[in-house]
Amino acid sequence: MRLLVIGASRGIGLQVVHKALEQGHQVTACARSIRDLGLCHPNLQIQRADVLDFFALQRIVPGHDAVVIALGILPTFEKVRLFSEGTRNLIDSMHAARIKRLVVVTGIGAGDSKGHGGFLYDRLFQPFVLRTIYQDKERQEGLIRKSNLDWTIVRPGFLTNGDATDQYQVITDMDGVVAGKISRADVAGFILHELEEPSYRQQAPLLCY
Repeated sequence: MRLLVIGASRGIGLQVVHKALEQGHQVTACARSIRDLGLCHPNLQIQRADVLDFFALQRIVPGHDAVVIALGILPTFEKVRLFSEGTRNLIDSMHAARIKRLVVVTGIGAGDSKGHGGFLYDRLFQPFVLRTIYQDKERQEGLIRKSNLDWTIVRPGFLTNGDATDQYQVITDMDGVVAGKISRADVAGFILHELEEPSYRQQAPLLCY
């Protein structure tokens, strides 16, 4: 598989790059400010681009079989547009390049997962610290659902730097659910498995232990 990973410099995106290379895929790792990934691999290409730069994406997106979006920013009280506008640019670039498969990482609190993070997260952390980020993630998810692409939205629970366990829940019915923890490595493992053996097309599963 020829895989483009957006947001590849750290976190889940970087984990996806590592695991995809281990599994023999060809990977383009892309980020706005991409550092040394600590990798030297014949199947790896590194591209520096801002997802808000549509013309840069038009150059990078073609030639891939699937795109993974794993964008992240620090909490801010200012209006956020990175997730929605960056995803809009990527969707348009994928349409132009006739690429259909898209996996996007959002998070607990987006869409029907809102209110399922536990008392402190739901009442304090998300509405105050993460409010502007999740407002934009809502816009992002809306664009994905309307995109006519073959999409999967991945909503991890509370992220850790633990090892991969391959033992986690994939939850699509949020009734009565309170999200737990999940390692970035396990989220990356789910993404690669979903790309290879799709089971959650046009769905937005929550991942947690």
